[in-house]
Amino acid sequence: MEDMYGIKYSKPEVVLLQDTGIGVAEAAARTCYDSFENSENDVIQNIESAMPNASMCDKINDIEDSSLLDDLAWTYFHHSILEHANLSFLIRGTSRGVLQEHARHRLQAISVRSTRYTMSSVINAFVASLHGGDKEFFIQKVLSFDMFVTTDEGYNRIEIGAMYDKLVYQKGLVEDFFSIAVAKSSLELLETYKLEPETLYNALQNGKKKRNVGDAFKHIISDNVKVDMVVTFNLRSLKNYFALRDSGAAYFQIQWLAKEMMRVTPSKYLDLIVKKKS
Repeated sequence: MEDMYGIKYSKPEVVLLQDTGIGVAEAAARTCYDSFENSENDVIQNIESAMPNASMCDKINDIEDSSLLDDLAWTYFHHSILEHANLSFLIRGTSRGVLQEHARHRLQAISVRSTRYTMSSVINAFVASLHGGDKEFFIQKVLSFDMFVTTDEGYNRIEIGAMYDKLVYQKGLVEDFFSIAVAKSSLELLETYKLEPETLYNALQNGKKKRNVGDAFKHIISDNVKVDMVVTFNLRSLKNYFALRDSGAAYFQIQWLAKEMMRVTPSKYLDLIVKKKS
């Protein structure tokens, strides 16, 4: 995929991990209006005379259509009942730039791949490049990580080269750089494999990881770095998300993500939150 400026990108992947159904939302709406007997769904009608048991709850969660929810969503705009339906998405390969945009949506649960705990491979590649390797070793190693949403190798080499230069600069500022870069138990490896960068890199990877290594080094990465996350929206919030992000005015990468999320969202939800095109 290419943006309007000629830069090539990979698109994110999205899977719907779980959805709670629309039945509870109808039960909530019927509770508001005390109109259980008017439902086209037998199990909702039965709530009028009996508290739901486990079997009834299963049937409620299997409901696929609700005329009341459709009326409330599109005619009366009673959207609070949509908050009773929730969807969770696994997202892989979007960017930190999209993450910043995503976090502006207040009503969501979001868990993101942490740079505090997942940067050790990059730092190990840098340490190995200083012990018998060079900048090119670092660039080639990080290229193999596939860590950017941009897919042009020439552009990504510039990104990685900048990461290397930042690390070199930081090394000059810190008296004992390697103590913050690798675990204490791995320091002896720096002498053992001093002239063998690939072997040193593999030894560091197989050794104990430095805890929270990203705290000291997350400044080296840009918004171009891929992130993975799990997000959970209630249906009302998802309606707002799609309205804002599946729009030509939105940042192009989050448009891609919104379209992928919409693609995996079942129609029983989309029918309540996305206006049908005439």
